[in-house]
Amino acid sequence: MTYVAVAILAIVAAIVFPRLSFGERLGLKGTRQIEIARGFLVLAAIVAVFETSVIRVPADQVGIVRKLYGFANLPDGRLIATNGETGYQAEVISPGTFRLVPFFNVVNTLEYFPLVTVPQGFYGRVVARDGVPLPAGQIMADAWPEQDYQRFLDAEYFLTHDGQKGLQLSVLKPGVYPLNLALFEVRIGYVKNGKDTVRSNDDIYSLRGFTQEDTPLDTSITRVPAGSVGVVRSSVQGKGIDCTPITAKTDKDGLEADLVPQGCKGIWADSLPPNDYYLNRDAYDVTFVSTRVTALEFKGGFTRRYIDLKVDSKGDFTQSERTQSFPKPSDSADTAINTKIEGWEIQQELRAVVQITPEHAPIVVAAVGGQSEVDERIVVPSIRSHVRNVYGGSIQVQQIDDKGAVAAITRPTRVLDTVENRPVLEKAILERMQLDGRRAGVDVKEIRLGESVIPPELLLARQREQLAGQLKLAFIQEQTAQEQRQKTEQARATANQQSDLVTAQIGVQTAKLLQDKRAAEGHAERLFLEEQAAGQTAQANVLGKDSVLRLQQMRLVIDLLADHPDILKNLNLPQVFVTGGNGLEAAAAIFGTMTQQGAGGAADAVKR
Repeated sequence: MTYVAVAILAIVAAIVFPRLSFGERLGLKGTRQIEIARGFLVLAAIVAVFETSVIRVPADQVGIVRKLYGFANLPDGRLIATNGETGYQAEVISPGTFRLVPFFNVVNTLEYFPLVTVPQGFYGRVVARDGVPLPAGQIMADAWPEQDYQRFLDAEYFLTHDGQKGLQLSVLKPGVYPLNLALFEVRIGYVKNGKDTVRSNDDIYSLRGFTQEDTPLDTSITRVPAGSVGVVRSSVQGKGIDCTPITAKTDKDGLEADLVPQGCKGIWADSLPPNDYYLNRDAYDVTFVSTRVTALEFKGGFTRRYIDLKVDSKGDFTQSERTQSFPKPSDSADTAINTKIEGWEIQQELRAVVQITPEHAPIVVAAVGGQSEVDERIVVPSIRSHVRNVYGGSIQVQQIDDKGAVAAITRPTRVLDTVENRPVLEKAILERMQLDGRRAGVDVKEIRLGESVIPPELLLARQREQLAGQLKLAFIQEQTAQEQRQKTEQARATANQQSDLVTAQIGVQTAKLLQDKRAAEGHAERLFLEEQAAGQTAQANVLGKDSVLRLQQMRLVIDLLADHPDILKNLNLPQVFVTGGNGLEAAAAIFGTMTQQGAGGAADAVKR
């Protein structure tokens, strides 16, 4: 309107300027100067008229037309015109537009608004200010088909094709959109997460332009992580879908829930696999259920008593008592399970490995809740109950009978079974838990017993026995080592005296040989004497015993003189000459003479 007023004033001034002598009052003299002034006024009027016809939109904005003068007014309840009515028009003028429409700005006002920018990882929440009212009981507008998504963003198409007023189920995916903000209001909500989102507020695009507010709205995409599924609870009903509920069960006597097909109102029978989804959080609530193997630990929450045994240098036992507190770790599912066996209280730690299968995830969520609710309401109480039942009941163990055959027997559970028969206890608990798990839609993979807190009094006798056995073994080993040391020392001493031993052995062998030699000589001498005696006996029988005796004496004297010739040097031989007679008589005469000379020095005698 300003440009219109300027144009009118300039034209009027150009017409009446010469007649009213305005030129003279302004100091203009002459016709030429007045004509020049009139030309400037006409030019100003032309520029003013031109500006009323120019449509110019910056490249980073969108133009929305508000008609000031029209031939019809909007119907009651409508805000956006689609047929040229007075008010905001559905059609928008694209960014960077420049065109001429005669007197466009005379009957219209062009307002500029920012482009709607949706960043990656988020969606835009859309509210339509105009359109067909929602049916009774419906809280959100119907979703637009994927093939009509771009038309949904066209305000004119939206209003002429039964677009519904209010919160839209369809959302803006990441991108830049030239929307008619007179019709659509867009919010993008951020919630600080300590990672990529560093602020908690909303970006708002509306008739006020771009603003920001602090609200708890979160329009981040739904990201189902790997190893999980998303169970969807929908609050909206899709068009043209058979939404008859489906009764689903985890097992014959297990959990039961009514599920609906995807797109219907309720819990969907099919869960979402790992991926990113642009789901409107106002319509869909997604519960993440882990399908990975999960370990539930039962640890801590008790005070343990100990009795320590010590052995002094004399081998006597001494004992002392102490206690230690074990608090429940923050990451464990529950405390250790308090059980009773044979009247004794046993704190049992264990670890259970469980898994929720994807096909059972919707049933579990519908009947119980999320992962934490399943653990707290079903798995943990069931494990505690079965552990107590097994510990307080009976187990089946293998035993050797009188014939040496292995037989399975069922007997009451004993305290020391927690030490000696742990696999049997684990198997008994697992079999019971798997039955309950199937009913709850949970696959129990394994049960592993941890620390069994047995009263120290029950282990005292065994500890003393083990210590005694170890002491006995140590004594035997020490004795064996001592004997080995003695053998080593003996071997070392033997090695040091090896030369003496060799000499002694040679001496022993020499003595033995000498003994054998003498025995042989004695035997030979005996044989010789026997032969000699036999000869002498024969000789005596012939010569007579006296002659033989004298002959033997002579042989001894001759042998003596042969062995000791020095005797002859000091011996005065007799001067005896014997003739006649036999040999024995001559020898006897000579010997008798020598005897007499040796005794008294008798005179020489000669016998002829």
